[in-house]
Order: sequence, then C-alpha cells, then structure tokens
Amino acid sequence: MPSEKQTAVKYYVGVDVGSASVRAALVDGFGTVVAHAEQPIQVWEPQPDHYEQSSADIWAACCSVTKEVVRGVDASQIRGLGFDATCSLVVVDKQFQPLAVNSEGQNHRNVIMWMDHRAASQVKHINATQHRVLSYVGGAMSVEMQPPKLLWMKENLPESWEKVGYFFDLPDFLSWKATGVTARSLCTVVCKWTYTSDRGWDDTFWKMIGLEDLVKDKYEKIGNHVLSPGEAVGKGLTAGAAEDLGLPEGIAVAASLIDAHAGGLGVIGADVKGHNLPCENQPITSRVAMICGTSSCHMGVSETPIFVPGVWGPYFSAMVPGLWLNEGGQSATGKLIDHVVRGHVAFPELEAKAEASAHSIYTYLNSHLDLIKKSLPVGFLTVDLHVWPDFHGNRSPLTDLTLKGMVVGLTLSRGLDELALIYLATIQAIALGTRHILEAMQDAGHEISTLFLCGGLSKNPLFVQMHADITGKPVVLSKEVESVLVGAAILGACASGDFASIQEAMAKMGKIGKVVQPNHEHKRFYDKKYEVFLKLVEHQREYRSIMNSL
Repeated sequence: MPSEKQTAVKYYVGVDVGSASVRAALVDGFGTVVAHAEQPIQVWEPQPDHYEQSSADIWAACCSVTKEVVRGVDASQIRGLGFDATCSLVVVDKQFQPLAVNSEGQNHRNVIMWMDHRAASQVKHINATQHRVLSYVGGAMSVEMQPPKLLWMKENLPESWEKVGYFFDLPDFLSWKATGVTARSLCTVVCKWTYTSDRGWDDTFWKMIGLEDLVKDKYEKIGNHVLSPGEAVGKGLTAGAAEDLGLPEGIAVAASLIDAHAGGLGVIGADVKGHNLPCENQPITSRVAMICGTSSCHMGVSETPIFVPGVWGPYFSAMVPGLWLNEGGQSATGKLIDHVVRGHVAFPELEAKAEASAHSIYTYLNSHLDLIKKSLPVGFLTVDLHVWPDFHGNRSPLTDLTLKGMVVGLTLSRGLDELALIYLATIQAIALGTRHILEAMQDAGHEISTLFLCGGLSKNPLFVQMHADITGKPVVLSKEVESVLVGAAILGACASGDFASIQEAMAKMGKIGKVVQPNHEHKRFYDKKYEVFLKLVEHQREYRSIMNSL
C-alpha cells in the first residue's frame, strides 16, 4: 500500500472478467500494479457445447475484488475505472432483470459464454448468405460471435426472446452496471456484432438472417449509442455502483474492451528502446500482441484495412484508436494443455511429485523434460510425436468449427516420460498454429517482426521459447505479468483525462520485462515439424471426405 509521502500519486482501477474468475488491480500512472485480487465465478455446462454464467454472480465478484484492491487507499487518489471481459452474451428483460438462456428457465443463468458452440447450425446459415459484412470477419462468421447466438435464442427460446429488453456484450454490461448508461463500446459491437465504424448497423444483414426484429427502435436492444474504448461513459460511477464497488461516486468510467483487446492494449505500445528488437524505430504495425489464456488471440494493427482470409477484421479503432485491427485466434490453448495433461493416466503421479517438490505441475513437467532430453535440445524430443491442436475447432486461419484434434505417434508407454512428451508436443502444436496464423496475416500484407505475449501461458518459459523458436521471431514479455489488467486500467486513465490519448497511456503504462530470442539453429527442425503440421489437417480432411461418401 502507498505511504503517506505518496499522496500525489494517481491510481486507476482495472477490472478483468475472464472465463473462470474476476480480477481487479490498482495501477499507478507508470503501469505498476500496486494491488491485485481475484475471485472465481461459476460456469454451468448443462449439455455439450453449452456454457453459461450469471451476470449477478459476475458483478458480485467485480465488487468483491475491487473493494479488496482499494482498501486503505485515499479515495481522492483513485481517478478512473476501466473494465474488460470475455465477449460473452448477457440477456436481460425490459427492467434489466436476468433472463434465461436455457431451456430449464433458470433466469440467473443469463449469460451465453464466448466459448459456447450451441449455435453451429445458425452460424452455417449466416455464412451461407455471403453478406458483405462477413468480409470484415475473415470471410466467415465464428460461432463464438453474437449474431448466431441471438438467432439460436430466437429459434429455441421463443418465450425468453419475447421478453428481452437488452442484449449486452459482457464488457458493455459492466459499464452499464457502473454508470446506468446503455452505451456500447466500439470494440464489442465492431468485433462481435457486425457494426462498422463508418456505416453503423446494416439493416439488410439482420433482415437477411432472420433477426429483423432487432432493427426496430433504432437497434435499442443491441445498442444505438457507441463510444470509443477509453471514452468516458455518462457522468461516471453512480451512487449505487460506488457503494457496491467501494469507490468514490462520480469517478470516470471508461467505455470497455474485450479481454484480449485489453491485453493487447497493455503490451503492444510499450517503449522498446535499448532492447535490440527488430521493431525498434518501426511503427506499432510491426508488432503482434498475443494474449494467451484459456484460448489465445493474435492482435495485429495496420494503418490501412487489410483483409486476411480466416482472420477476423479489419476493425477500425477497435483496440488502438485510428488503426485497423486484425484478430487471429485459437479457441483452446490453456484449456487444451490442461485437458491433455490432466486426462493422462500418469497425471496422479505427476500431481504427487509436483506437490512433493513444492512446484506447479507445469514447472515440474518442464524440469522433467530437461532430465530426459539427454544431449538433445528439448524441442527435438517430439521428432516422432505430432499434435493437431483443434480439439475445439479451428478459429483461424481455417475457420472450421468441425475440425477435431489429432495425435500421431503414440506408443503403449503410460509413464511420466510419455506425459511430458505429449505436453511438449501440445505446446509445440499451439505454437505451430500461431505460425499458421502469422503466415496468413503476412501473406495478406502485414509486416510482423516481433511478438508481444501476455496472459497466463506467458508465465510458462517453455511455452514462450517454443513460440520464439517455431515462429522465428523474438518474444517480448511485459514487466507486469497482469497486462490485461494494466490494459483495463489504461482505459480508466484515459477516461479520467489524465492522458491525452490511448497511445500516450500505452507508452507510459506498458513496460517491457524480458525478451526471449529464437534459437535459429533449430529452424530446420521446426520447419519440418510445420510441414508435418500442415499435412495433419490435409489427412483429416481426406479421411473425413472418405467417410462422408458413405
């Protein structure tokens, strides 16, 4: 906590709603996280591919963690509040009360999570229209975006549909809870709802897909007042929200961001002078921010719109004002690693040995790989073991929801060595998937020299090194591990008026911690691994074609 001598310091609160928890941080004007708190939130999985949450549960967690990080701080020093969250769909009635998104009629479960894939047939119908708005999502809409979920709800829950007052992206729901203003962020409506910064909503799209009822009342249900990320919302924090959050009434509340975009904001604009990086003295467009958690997102910006097949965007001003954003992604990364490791027969042995050594299971696995590598570089241990990582479909650049995971090279071994190897091969597969996305972006016109990583997986040195080696690009890690929270705090700092622009706040509050260089001596090995990687999806499509001919 700050001392009495630091009374002039200005603080900003960033709140991040992830898939499984809510976190808050108190951040100063130099981007230093002064205090941090986290609380889990509930997830329901009533049937396969259905993932639901409760907006009341989420808001309660936001209040709890915010109160914790500001405890003991002079309220006059807290200048602004920024939210980021997953791009989940929140449904409320005309009185803003939770409305069920499930057939059981459980109103408290009123959030369809971002990773929910229930709307597979609806997204297929939408993509078959080939409407012009689809060119701004890589040519094909993802099942994780909001229009297919809205269409699913209309077709499957007509009673709830008739009662709906408002549909919010979760980041916008949070700014509404804080201010009472139903304004939407340009980030959410552009990236997940088909809004464009020049034309707004396209009536023909909504009518063509069967959601013409949303056009009524000038799109009041999905938003007709749009603000740029970081712009102040309404008159700031309401009295009720101030009491809930433990913050001063009236402090600035920023238009929000999707969580991955907040992570991008927290790292991509950092000053790199003196680190001998290829992006030094180059525009920010030479950088890609990777936000690696449950899933991974790959954020690249450009001065002019670049249309990348299979990669979302271009979105104007959706992350950095004045620049176009392309967003690649992998639907399951951290979740995939956990799935592979915890599902292995040797996991109980791993868990016991990690606990005995007072290390996390992943630190122990990394050490175990060092023990079994002998004279080989660690990465070379998978010469005969290959993974295709799309256990939850492919988001980018193939945009194929139906793709499945693959493992080639299994043996009868059931021990810890085998578990360590499949763990390594899975991390490599995720990095090879990143290379696949970067190549698609570069082929379309992006010039990418450096990766900036943040999120939970960036804490794993093996994950980071594999991304450097496999992409052939240096990886920059931020000084603050919690870059997503710093990004949210940057929004609050901008809304407060303490910084002239998002860009200024990014440069002052985003700090470099470590640079990981690729080992170019390993290039030939990973080029061959990449050849195998691309062959795996070819073979999957070939055998599916054979089976579909039945």
